[in-house]
Amino acid sequence: MGDNRGLSIAPATSVTTPLATEIVHAPIAEVTRGGIVESMHRGSVAVCDHNGTLLFAAGDPLAFTFTRSALKPLQALPFVADGGVERFRYTPQQVALLCASHAGETRHIEAAADMLAKAGNTVAELQCGSHAPYCFEQRGEVPPPPPYSPLANNCSGKHSGMLAYCVMCGHDKRNYLALDHPLQKAIRLAVSRFSGVPEGRLVAGIDGCSAPNYAMPLDRLATAYARLGVAHVDADYGHAPRQIADAMAMHPEMVSGEHGTDRTITRAGRGDWVSKVGAEGVRAMSVRSRGWGIAIKVDDGSSRGLHAVTLAVLGQLGLVDPAAATALAPLRTPPIQNCRGVLTGQIRATVVLDKIQDAGGSSRVVPEQ
Repeated sequence: MGDNRGLSIAPATSVTTPLATEIVHAPIAEVTRGGIVESMHRGSVAVCDHNGTLLFAAGDPLAFTFTRSALKPLQALPFVADGGVERFRYTPQQVALLCASHAGETRHIEAAADMLAKAGNTVAELQCGSHAPYCFEQRGEVPPPPPYSPLANNCSGKHSGMLAYCVMCGHDKRNYLALDHPLQKAIRLAVSRFSGVPEGRLVAGIDGCSAPNYAMPLDRLATAYARLGVAHVDADYGHAPRQIADAMAMHPEMVSGEHGTDRTITRAGRGDWVSKVGAEGVRAMSVRSRGWGIAIKVDDGSSRGLHAVTLAVLGQLGLVDPAAATALAPLRTPPIQNCRGVLTGQIRATVVLDKIQDAGGSSRVVPEQ
């Protein structure tokens, strides 16, 4: 890990918007009703190795894509690399929560509260906002009326880690989400380092939790996850990438929740896969034994076809053995039911991966924008 051969990594610190380019997504999933196709989802897939080589693709692997919550493991890197886990005695479950879009289950809320307390922070200092815990929707239940605690926000683990980083480094906590805050600068450097995208070409936006988020070519997100999953000691971030990947692989129930698809997919990989979904139809994965990263984007932002596409991609890559196939079966062709529970159709993946280059080939350079 940490091999940057062929990658153009510049020290620029300004964040600029790339020139507009046409994105050509491909059909990747279809929705049926009455035996015919009623709707279709378009999108793209990129599969890269840790050198940045594009190995397999569908649609447009260079499509600029906001990473959304798939960015969280990279956002955790500065804190973990600088010894924050050891200083505040965070458990592996809490390391996983740093990277989570959790469901607001009791274990998530208690773990986030403990993370705050260990670093001397309070709930009032969280700037992620609040929403109804996802666990109610996942269980098909109606959530109680507001107000809701920021601890139940799906990003409370990430924000608790951000506040802890500020305490550890002596930074001002009041503006920890500002783009020019030392914390966010450290995160931006880590994102650039692992994706291979120069900082000046990262496209900045504001995420749902108010933290800075970045868009990049889809294949660069895949590259970042390939590097995250490789077990070697990184030249700049030490054991942090492995520590994060291990925690996510061991405790996927903290990354998503008991009924989350990241939990289902990661557990099916039995320690080899790390999966992290993002809003607007994004998923990124590490396949640790191969040194591969996978990034998927559904163009219309819908998640309903994302999971079936993920399984199809894993299958076409030859990664799904019989045990994994059994564990993943509920996500393969999810049924569509009406309000009476009557089956009306299903979602089917139509994605077809093209082989671009064999593993071990030369690295690609991020194209000039």
